[in-house]
Amino acid sequence: MIQKSDEPKLLFPALQRFYELMDPIAWVVIRFAIGWNLFIHGYPKFFTRGPSAYIKAFNAQGFDPALPWIYIVGFIECFGGLALIFGLFTRFFAAAAAIELLVITILYWNNGFNWMNRGYEYVLMWGLVCFAVALKGGGRYSVDRLIGREL
Repeated sequence: MIQKSDEPKLLFPALQRFYELMDPIAWVVIRFAIGWNLFIHGYPKFFTRGPSAYIKAFNAQGFDPALPWIYIVGFIECFGGLALIFGLFTRFFAAAAAIELLVITILYWNNGFNWMNRGYEYVLMWGLVCFAVALKGGGRYSVDRLIGREL
């Protein structure tokens, strides 16, 4: 790929070929990072601790009855996370995760920005990344592209 005149020049032009080769993989890395993080949070809700382990925490946040919300969040995180890794129904699951993370951001807003104080820093960042993926879709290396359909 030839660098366009309106793009900044590389400080190390020798890296241009590397960047060109890696460009299609960059979106896979983003999808994997989101999907893995979601999956790790959702897996215990179904397969190790179970939904009942989360009822008290969800009730404390005002989600009563908690069980339906635990199943919704668990589904988005566990199965949506896996779908994002593979790029299946990418826009849907990225949008669902962005909405979930927006709700969590609002819940943590009064704690301030710093995640170390249970602030909204971490969830806001991941929510914005999910929103970007929802806007862009699965990319070149996704099941969505393979089957030729997107939501």
